[in-house]
Amino acid sequence: MSLASAWETAIKVSLGKLRFEIPFAFGVQISGFQPLPISFEHAERLATLPPHHGDPFDRMLIAQAQIEGLSIVTHDDRFEPYAVEMTWV
Repeated sequence: MSLASAWETAIKVSLGKLRFEIPFAFGVQISGFQPLPISFEHAERLATLPPHHGDPFDRMLIAQAQIEGLSIVTHDDRFEPYAVEMTWV
C-alpha cells in the first residue's frame, strides 16, 4: 500500500470524513499489504504525468504503479488515460 494512501487517509480521519474501528496501520498489516514508500523517482514521474487526473494523491499512485509495475485498485475512471494496470472495484 502506498504511503500516499496512508497520508490521504490520515487527512480524511483528521477531518472526520473517515472512522476506523481499529488503527489504520493495524488494518493494513493484517490485510497483508506491504508499505510502499514515496521515492524521488516516484516524485519525478509524477511531474511528467499529463493532467488527466487532478488529485495529487491519485497522481502519486499512478506514478508509483508505473514505476513499480503495480495494479491500481479503483472505481475512478479518471485513471484510464494513464498507462497503468487497473483492478476495478
